[in-house]
Amino acid sequence: MSTLTEAPPPLTPTAPEKKPPRRRGRLVPYWLLLPGILWLLVFFALPMIYQASTSVQTGSLEEGYQVTWHFATYWDALSEYYPQFLRSVLYAGSATILCLILGYPLAYLIAFRAGRWRNLILILVIAPFFTSFLIRTLAWKTILADGGPVVGALNTLHVLDVTSWLGMTEGDRVLATPLAVVCGLTYNFLPFMILPLYTSLERIDGRLHEAAGDLYAKPWVTFRRVTFPLSMPGVVSGTLLTFIPAAGDYVNADLLGSTDTRMVGNVIQSQFLRILDYPTAAALSFILMAAILVMVTVYIRKSGTEDLV
Repeated sequence: MSTLTEAPPPLTPTAPEKKPPRRRGRLVPYWLLLPGILWLLVFFALPMIYQASTSVQTGSLEEGYQVTWHFATYWDALSEYYPQFLRSVLYAGSATILCLILGYPLAYLIAFRAGRWRNLILILVIAPFFTSFLIRTLAWKTILADGGPVVGALNTLHVLDVTSWLGMTEGDRVLATPLAVVCGLTYNFLPFMILPLYTSLERIDGRLHEAAGDLYAKPWVTFRRVTFPLSMPGVVSGTLLTFIPAAGDYVNADLLGSTDTRMVGNVIQSQFLRILDYPTAAALSFILMAAILVMVTVYIRKSGTEDLV
């Protein structure tokens, strides 16, 4: 007799156990962020804290400064130098508008019409960065010199008569006037407007323009309803990158302007390096920063876009 034994059930493959991710691997992103965080702390946060403490100090350079929480320095600085604050906003706003008027057509040309010349035009746009900011500004003293070809052409076209009526120039002179300062700001910060605009325009799908043409939209209507709304992130980024540094600039007003065209940056520079009134200079810096922060926040919300280039 033979006995039948039941065969063992077939073995089913079991999935290998997943090992929990190593804790060290999860910390890698934080280690990569550490150098940038340390950089911000050392070169941004700590100087800001130091300047904040300086703004509420009293004393003198000979006797030394002490933190006495003297917040009246802010009010004294604002009440004494508010014309320079208003002038800074006016000059920076004028330069920003001029940069937008000049930069948008050029950015549109580079994005849609430049073809094989695109790279060359982009190099020409950033070419001013190859030289010093100071040298570029000093060059405008030669361009706008009295009796030069630019001033002569403006006189021939009677442009200076209009600018004199607006208070931007004085007679036949352009240097040491508000117009010279605005021209210097416009020239120095124009690339900061063109590059974000170009980046935003280049992202627009060309088929949208074709679709607008298929719907019998005229070129102006296509620009107003399609191109410009889609380029708003570039407009917002460009205006911010132009207005913020222009509002705090002091080089253009110092080299191209006069005592009547001083901006708040000139006052801060003078308080820090010449008058040596550190609390007032620090208070002016924080007032300028707060004013720009409020204006930027309102502008971004009113622009209807948070997608910045």
